[in-house]
Amino acid sequence: MIPPKTFGIWGNTEKDSFWETLPEILSWANDKGITAHLTTRILDHERCTIQECPSIQSKDEIGALDFMLVLGGDGTFLSLARAMEHRQTPILGIHLGDLGFLAKVTKKDLFHRLNQVATGAFILEKRLLAKATIQKNGDSIRHVGLNDFVLSNGESHRMLSATVKVNQHLVANYRADGLIVATPTGSTAYSLSAGGPIVTPAVDSLIITPTSAHSLTSRPLVVPADSKIVLSFPEIHDTILFIADGQIHESLDPTCTVEITKSDYKINLIDFEDCDYFQTLRTKMGWGQRGDG
Repeated sequence: MIPPKTFGIWGNTEKDSFWETLPEILSWANDKGITAHLTTRILDHERCTIQECPSIQSKDEIGALDFMLVLGGDGTFLSLARAMEHRQTPILGIHLGDLGFLAKVTKKDLFHRLNQVATGAFILEKRLLAKATIQKNGDSIRHVGLNDFVLSNGESHRMLSATVKVNQHLVANYRADGLIVATPTGSTAYSLSAGGPIVTPAVDSLIITPTSAHSLTSRPLVVPADSKIVLSFPEIHDTILFIADGQIHESLDPTCTVEITKSDYKINLIDFEDCDYFQTLRTKMGWGQRGDG
């Protein structure tokens, strides 16, 4: 890859570790002759004492940078992925805690990986996003998600009834605590905890997973990414809650419908030749390891 000349920083400004790490990264960038840009959220923060860095004031300015550095956890990464929309600026995630699935570089490896990026010694991995179109009171509301969309009854003690169709074919009338529609990226998140499969990022697909289904025959379903999934709600609910990536919330009523497809664009993640998805599974989740005893 071409060595970068500019990059932007997007971070979780509520973490002390962010403010501890930021000066070190700016010093590294200065030594490498790479111009760092900071979001206005960072520059306007009460703990920020930096004056000389150019600011990022729009999504188009993100699109003009050579890469984006995310300092935080997977949640911080998800917020940037949605904000970027169709812009193809590569993203490198630095997890300020333990190893993450999206922010896969740890503080320990931070400058080793940044040095690789500075010399162009990295690869790009494309990740699919899902798009939801909600029909509500005659309006169309659109959201994108890198991980998943979750639907549940607004009253947690009541069951959600949802009819699911794929490409106009009836799949099932689900009765469950909720439904998750996940991307392969999101298959290791909430969908997995609800019993869904792990799907590697290279497999273009969408995963439909009921949560606490009220039928033993309701099982997770994997469909091609170019499928059109339509959810409707045949029974009366007080409120239906729609959540994108665990961060964006919409309140729906039973007259609403939700259409989910893959997005028209993918995002670029910075990766490295020696990174191993299955190693991350083993490290983060104890995947494939036998328990003690």
